[in-house]
Amino acid sequence: MAKRIFDIIFSLTAIVSLSWLLVLVYLAASAATRSGGLFVQKRIGRFGKAFTIYKFRTINPENGMINRVSGFLRFSKLDELPQFFNVLFGDMSIVGPRPDVAGYYDTLKGEDRQLLNLRPGITGPASLKYFDEEGILSRQVDSLKYNDEVIFPDKVRINRIYQERQSVVLDIKIILYSVIGKKLWE
Repeated sequence: MAKRIFDIIFSLTAIVSLSWLLVLVYLAASAATRSGGLFVQKRIGRFGKAFTIYKFRTINPENGMINRVSGFLRFSKLDELPQFFNVLFGDMSIVGPRPDVAGYYDTLKGEDRQLLNLRPGITGPASLKYFDEEGILSRQVDSLKYNDEVIFPDKVRINRIYQERQSVVLDIKIILYSVIGKKLWE
């Protein structure tokens, strides 16, 4: 219950204090992609149920291109700001495993399925380790295979450690590390 209260207070504070930035990033995303600045997608959430995640659009829907502005939004993670609304709605938490598309967390077996008891997060310990996941995958010959065989299993391992140790203090530490770009566990 303390985690949910923390999430509500934190997300409300972020939405109110960053409202000017939300508007600016929305306008930048709209101009950069020549379309509506909001991107919505189904992701797997708590208990394996699908929910709609909100992000700022960074890929031009007509040609699939990412320009400099969009690249900056992705690298800086500013495209993730609308997820504070997902936290407020109860679909996500500030800290937890990142929500994935169907075919990953919803297919976990055995003890690993316990991760589905957590609300997915805007940030988390695996997000800290794989801050540049897009860059890592772009350097692989077969990025899908590398993700499925190396990155995703490692994220599951890291998120299981988080699940065993989770606390409000650890969440605050992960939030601070996310802001300064420091890794938590290898």
